[in-house]
Amino acid sequence: MFIETETTPNPASLKFLPGRPVMSQGTREFATPEAAEASPLAQAVFDTGEVVNVFFGGDFISVTAAPGVNWSDLKPQVLSILLDHFVSEAPLFAPGTAGDISVPAEDDALLVEENEADADIVSQINELLETRVRPAVAGDGGDIQYRGFKDGVVYLQMQGACSGCPSSTATLKHGIEGLLKHYVPEVVEVRAA
Repeated sequence: MFIETETTPNPASLKFLPGRPVMSQGTREFATPEAAEASPLAQAVFDTGEVVNVFFGGDFISVTAAPGVNWSDLKPQVLSILLDHFVSEAPLFAPGTAGDISVPAEDDALLVEENEADADIVSQINELLETRVRPAVAGDGGDIQYRGFKDGVVYLQMQGACSGCPSSTATLKHGIEGLLKHYVPEVVEVRAA
């Protein structure tokens, strides 16, 4: 088995492509060792002691190194863990966890209370995010989560390699905001949630 790696716009993150599906649906982010307990694979990556984020996408895994960690030292460790996992065909999630079933967590709740009159606008925003934004962000090793719309402001949360990326503000403000404003005139601003 061969696992490809790709750099991401976030210099602290690498994208690992095992050449097979990782998640059957949705995405899953592990931002703490405690959260990683739901997945033996994520936990093993965190157990290196040099990782601050693990993100599972449809066909990739993004890993963010802790500040000051050199990828030339960490990359072989992560590759070994991933190879062992995929060759052994071990389950991605521990028994009794939500696994890859989309179950909204408490922190996945909408950031703002939305107005029912904005339902059509929210639908347009979500369609653009799903068809235009999400594939581009996944290409960079991350994902984007819709967190609400109120008074012309769209609230979004970057995940995976995109979370904490130096260019994430530019992506939100110049890329996504411009796209949403163009197609949905009611959008006046995009903010990070």
